Amino acid sequence: MPTRAPSGSRYAVHARALLHDELLDAAREEMRERRWADIAMADISRAAGVSRGTLYNQFGSREQFARALVMRETGRLLDTVERTVRANRRSPLAAVQATFTVFLTAASENRMFARVLRGEAGELLALLPTHGEPLLQCAARRLRSVIIDAWPLVRPADAELLSEALVRLAFSYAAMPTKPVGRTATSVAALLGPYVEQVLSGPAPRARQGRRAEGR
Repeated sequence: MPTRAPSGSRYAVHARALLHDELLDAAREEMRERRWADIAMADISRAAGVSRGTLYNQFGSREQFARALVMRETGRLLDTVERTVRANRRSPLAAVQATFTVFLTAASENRMFARVLRGEAGELLALLPTHGEPLLQCAARRLRSVIIDAWPLVRPADAELLSEALVRLAFSYAAMPTKPVGRTATSVAALLGPYVEQVLSGPAPRARQGRRAEGR
């Protein structure tokens, strides 16, 4: 007869996860006004209302803590982008506009991520464990997978080219905004819309167009 795990152990796991997030939240709040290099681990533990020993018991070291912070914030942002793309898969043009709106809004509201994009937290960015890939390449790889999943007719090479271009453009606008988010998203969609719709329709429509051109 199988035995059930003690309720206390489940509570301990939940409490540990809650503390994990509270400590990361405290660090994110500290980075609203200060650079990561100027924030001590004691500042974070104090802001979270726990001892520094508790913080180190959770994460092991300052470097591991920084890595967990960047991974969580980046992952949340990219998860939001993925959900937006999937929700707009019926309209590639709408997907581009909605994705840029969501990404630029989230990047501007998340002070920690905004500092990373502006190069003010390079020591955090360098800790991102993406198998040697820079953050841009990691984001482009994830977007490429989403594009291929959402639009199966797209050629892998086209998906790779499109995802890299979109990611680099999005990060550039996030780092150096020039106009309101809505206007930027609309402009990008208007500029790239026709190409995006052509690419995501797959090679068959382009082949038919070529045959029609040859028959003229």
